[in-house]
Formats: sequence, structure tokens, C-alpha cells
Amino acid sequence: MERIRFDFNNMLSANVGKRHGVAKDDLEKAFAGAEKAFGHFQRLIADVHNRTSLNLEWVRLPFKSRVMIDQVQRLGDEIASRYENVISLGIGGSYLGIKAAQDALCSPYHNEFASLRGKRPRIYFEGNNLDPDTIGALLGELDPKKTFVIVISKSGETTETKSAFAVTKSWLKKGVGKRFGRHVFAITDLRAGALRREVSEEHAKDPLGFYSLPLAKGVGGRYSELNIGLIHLAVMGVSVRHLLGGAQAMAARCVSKDLFENPALMYAVLNNILYRKKGKTIAVLMPFSETLKSTAEWYSQLLAESLGKKYHRRILRTADGSEFWLRDRSRIANVGRTPVPSRGTSDLHSIHQNNVEGENNKTVTFIKVKKFRRDIKVPAGNGFLSGVSYSKLLSLAGEATEWSLSSESRPNCAITMPEISPYYWGGLIYFFEMATAFEGELLNVNAFDQPGVEGYKHYMYYKLRKPGVSRALHKEIQKHPLAKDKKFVL
Repeated sequence: MERIRFDFNNMLSANVGKRHGVAKDDLEKAFAGAEKAFGHFQRLIADVHNRTSLNLEWVRLPFKSRVMIDQVQRLGDEIASRYENVISLGIGGSYLGIKAAQDALCSPYHNEFASLRGKRPRIYFEGNNLDPDTIGALLGELDPKKTFVIVISKSGETTETKSAFAVTKSWLKKGVGKRFGRHVFAITDLRAGALRREVSEEHAKDPLGFYSLPLAKGVGGRYSELNIGLIHLAVMGVSVRHLLGGAQAMAARCVSKDLFENPALMYAVLNNILYRKKGKTIAVLMPFSETLKSTAEWYSQLLAESLGKKYHRRILRTADGSEFWLRDRSRIANVGRTPVPSRGTSDLHSIHQNNVEGENNKTVTFIKVKKFRRDIKVPAGNGFLSGVSYSKLLSLAGEATEWSLSSESRPNCAITMPEISPYYWGGLIYFFEMATAFEGELLNVNAFDQPGVEGYKHYMYYKLRKPGVSRALHKEIQKHPLAKDKKFVL
């Protein structure tokens, strides 16, 4: 079977010059650090306590039992057979990975045409923003009796998802009645949190209400697609087994300490060199496939939340090898490449102008596809385009984009998928997860927390007078109020 390929020729000085590319001596100097980072991460994931306590259990998600996979697939088939519509409620990792999977693995225009989705339901996404127009329009058009709701939240307290679920529950109650819970599937913490309490309370009232699956312990949201996304994949009719098989195959490639055998480690090392030594602070991900544009958005969250950190990591070790990570407030880092999701060929007519002629502070990663699910040729009578297939045009556009960047000393690289299928898409996301974890090791930051995200949540909880907000947080917000002078508002 073909493999996903990582072509990094255009990140090297031979192609883009020594000032902007990675030279042989740069790579040689990075070997020791790469080996240390790799070794540390391997020791961590070999220990079940560290995997759980440090949110590293995602590395084991591809290796689920056949019994569990079959159970999820059957449940997805059952939901799909009973409902015309599914609403997925979640934000961040509980939304972006699922949306990326649907766009990549379902037929384009899945919701619009019954012939393209077969006997599968339409799937809509809410709870990922606070825009009243979107959820209002959706609930105003759907029939609650023909609609199933999947809500994903570890705590049940995140404002966007919590409010969307409250509105959707009220809509279901009015349209379905007291047994509305039979239209709800909750993916949440196994034991704690507001959503888990609600699941338990509603299940006690109606044992057939509120289907539920637990979030895997030790898995953060943005690394959780191979956990929380499985029921969604099954509803779509995607083979969970094949998707996990692709992730397993990539996992097998990522256990080598040899840079030239481990594509995720090489990707992390090259980008780390270009970031730290060459000033490439912006990471553009440009898939040459419309169906992968949401995958670029998923990766943007993965990279930004994982590596954009104020403080370096301080590691405390116990005698038995367990580790505890603290934010070292004595060592301000303010590190992390800034991701920019893009797509070819649409953005060759917009952002690419800046990529080629703007500040040379970027790396561009292409995702290319060798074989599409269908192909179309331009009809005769259209000049030099006559008889040329879309796949050939897209391939040539990718090659031309590489050339335009490389000729201007702009580092770029390409990840090539043999095709967009569950197997290869599963491998692709696992590649990016491993690469991000390795890059976190090289930067010495905690790639599995997101303290910066909590700031806006705390401010909203304070303003909404949510119970339980600490006195320290009250004082912090009062100490730094938003200052608004009317003369600076035009």
C-alpha cells in the first residue's frame, strides 16, 4: 500500500538559499536536540500514568479494540437509519476535527443532495459560536421529530456549547415532548461535570434517553478526533476501522529516532530550525483540495493552542519516573508559530501574493492528492486547456506554486496523500498530532494545555456572575479593567 509522503526539498538551503533555508550544518546541529526530544517523548508515552496525567493518551487512540469499533459503527448506523438530520454541538477540538472529517470524507454537497449522501442524515454544526442568526435559522427550519443531537463537552460549562445545548433542548422538548432525551447523545467526562450530571439525571427519568459515551481520560480536545469523532464518522457511514488503520500505520512510522525515517519528527525539526534561526514565524497550510480546507482549520487550532505559550515548561520528576509539568513563571517564552489556514488554488489569487512578495517570515506546507474520487476534462474547443483533466491542472498549479515560492527563496514543503480516504486522512491527522508534540518538546513548552484560552472564559463568567468564580479572579479583573475613552472611538 502506498504511503503518505513528506517532501522537504524546498525547505533546504540547496533550493531556497542558506539565508532562508535549512543547511546541512543546521540539520547536523539539530540532531542531538531532536534525539533528546524524541527520547523524552517516547519515555513519557511508554508510561500509563504520564500518558493520563499529562494528556498524552491520544497516542493510543488508533489502537482501539475491534469490539469497540464494531459497537460504535453499529450505533452510528442505528442513528443514521432513524433520523433525517443530526446537529453536532461543540467548539474547538469538539468541532474542528469533526467538521474536517466530514468535509474530507463525505461527498461535497453532502447536505444538499440526497443522492450523494445515500440513506445518511444531513449533519449540521452549532455550539461553536455565539451568533444567534445561525442557530436560530437552523432550528427554525428543521423538524425536531426527525432530528438527533450530539453534544460534546468535557465539563458542560463552555459558554458556546452550553447555551446552544440549552436552546436546542428547549426546542426538542417543545417539538418532541418529555421523551426528548431519546434524541440526544452526549459525549462528556465519565464522572464529573455539569453535562455528566445532566446525563445521569435524565437517564434516571428515562433509561432510553440520553445516549452517552465517555471522553477518553488523558486526551485533550484538539487531540481527540480519534475518540470523540468516531460516532460522527459512523453516522456518516465512514469506516472507523480503516481510519484508525491509517493512523496506526503513521504511528508505526513515528517511533523511529532516525530523522530520515520519521516524517513527523523531521517536519518538527525543520520547522523549529526555520522558526528559531531563520525568523519563519508564520505557518501557512495550503491543501490543494477544496475538501481539505477544514483540515487546515483543524491544524491551525492544533498548532496555535499547543505551541503558542507564554511560559516555558518546568518538569518535576518523582522517583518512579512520573512527571509533573508546571508553567515556569521565571522564564517567559512567548513562543509559537502563527498558523494561517489557506487552500489552493483559490488563495493563489489572494494570500499567495503576500507569500511570494511580502515579508519572508513564512513556511508554506502544501497537502497534495495524487488521485481524486472523480475527474473531469475540459471540453474541446477551449484552446490550450482542451482535453486537460482537472487533476492535471491542480497538480500543475501545485508545482507552479512551489516554483514561485522557491524562486523567491521562500521555504515550502509538500505532504502528498495517495487519495482522500478514511485510511489516509486518519494517517494525516496523526502525522500532524505527532509533529506538533515533537515541536512542543523542541520548544520546551506544554503542548497539551491551553491556559490562554481560559482568560476570556473567566472574564465572561465574572460578568455573567457565574457562581464559583474565585475572589482572586475578581480582583485580577478589577485590577485590569477595560479602559474606553470616547475620544478614541470615531
